[in-house]
Amino acid sequence: MLFACGTTSLSNTYAEANNALDAGRYFIDACLKGDFEKAKYYMLPDADNQKQLQQLERAYREKDRDGRQQYREASINIAEIANLSETITIINYSNTYDKIGHKIKVVMQNNKWLVDFKYTFNPNL
Repeated sequence: MLFACGTTSLSNTYAEANNALDAGRYFIDACLKGDFEKAKYYMLPDADNQKQLQQLERAYREKDRDGRQQYREASINIAEIANLSETITIINYSNTYDKIGHKIKVVMQNNKWLVDFKYTFNPNL
């Protein structure tokens, strides 16, 4: 009984991304808010992506309280959405706190839209 009450699937916790833009927004918002478990849910599961997300989380945790709060309150500014194919989209964005431009690649894999985060650091992929 206790086991049944205590188990929750992440797929029941987080909204499914219906398209590339949703996946990108959910991922970016989770990172801004410091919810890296949620960000991981929307990320393509591979070693390079895991490593990049861990580094981002470490940098986020090293910020002072005010810095983290500024990111949590920031909004996402989408500058451009480039649909390279039916299964690959590049999203150019910034946030209202640091205003630094970033790119993420969102891919369709196994009928799910997922962020290929390593692309942010190596756009030649």
